[in-house]
Amino acid sequence: MIETNQGDVVLRWSRHPRCVGLARWELRKALERWGLSRLEESAVLVLSELLTNAGRHARVSPGREIETRYVRLADTLRIEVHDATPKQPEKREPAPENCGGRGLVVVEALADSCGLKDRLGPGKAVWAELSPSSE
Repeated sequence: MIETNQGDVVLRWSRHPRCVGLARWELRKALERWGLSRLEESAVLVLSELLTNAGRHARVSPGREIETRYVRLADTLRIEVHDATPKQPEKREPAPENCGGRGLVVVEALADSCGLKDRLGPGKAVWAELSPSSE
């Protein structure tokens, strides 16, 4: 774990599915430290969706990992998931009988705002912001 001077938490993960649970645990610790535990339920779900998408769809070459950043912005939480794949996530409207494909729909429903941004090096960062007022 890297904690920046601003208090941001930066972690790197493999594509293994168990990393999602570990990332949620780290997010819960950060939320408690920042006094934002009331965001926990929505925040861990948003993180789970973004990190699961990166693990499933990002083709991470050897030596490259998926990175999460948890950033406190005043009374707002920003979750970022960085990967080295330039392909952008696509929001889908799956058929009711399909089990998957709703991740970005869930993120948009829970977050105050979300989007994509460029990052240093190859790939992209997908982000979402949540605040207690949206709960």
